[in-house]
Amino acid sequence: MQKVIHKSESRGYADHGWLEARHSFSFANWYNPERVQFGALRVINDDKVAPGRGFSTHPHDNMEIITIPTQGGVRHQDNMGNEGVVMPGELQIMSAGTGVTHSELNASQDESLKLFQIWIFPDMQNVEPRYQQIKIKDHIHLNKINLLVGPKNGPSEAWINQNAFISLFESDKEQTISYQLYEKTNGVYIFVVEGSIIIDDEELLQRDAIGLWETEQVELSAKSDTKVLFFEVPMNY
Repeated sequence: MQKVIHKSESRGYADHGWLEARHSFSFANWYNPERVQFGALRVINDDKVAPGRGFSTHPHDNMEIITIPTQGGVRHQDNMGNEGVVMPGELQIMSAGTGVTHSELNASQDESLKLFQIWIFPDMQNVEPRYQQIKIKDHIHLNKINLLVGPKNGPSEAWINQNAFISLFESDKEQTISYQLYEKTNGVYIFVVEGSIIIDDEELLQRDAIGLWETEQVELSAKSDTKVLFFEVPMNY
């Protein structure tokens, strides 16, 4: 098993006044040649957006973009005709493909918006753009690993154009669980949203992460009140 550890404080940081952003991988003006991507996983941005502000209309292409709000709502509008608000307990997928333009704004004039935005390289170029928004909160079971996103025609309602899997684990008690990779040639990037875990004798605290590959299974020990995201992606794509 191979591994890489990324501590929370080693992430990139930017304060634009209206946006406070932390980057797990090189993004915008922050560049670290050792932190460009993890396999097909290109971006994990941990953003805080001021009330009434956000990202005005801008383009994307050939990227699978997943947005997970954790506080407040994301007001989305795109040139495919999709418009609405994505709330905590929901996630949004946008396959940019041949090209889309969209805006993402804080739906509140009073409360800050907090969200994770994830970019994953697709397994094919120039697909037809698509949009998907689903509720996940009713499908989250405590003390179990819950699959949120999978590949097209895979086991998840929410899907992207890549043989990748995003899962969420929430624990309210101390326990040890095993994450079994869906594809043995994939790697998994494990990101601690809240709490603390131990993997391969490494203690990881809030917003720490570990990337593992050349393994088919990962043992994870969690303290109580722990929330963890698993990003399983192809290492070669």
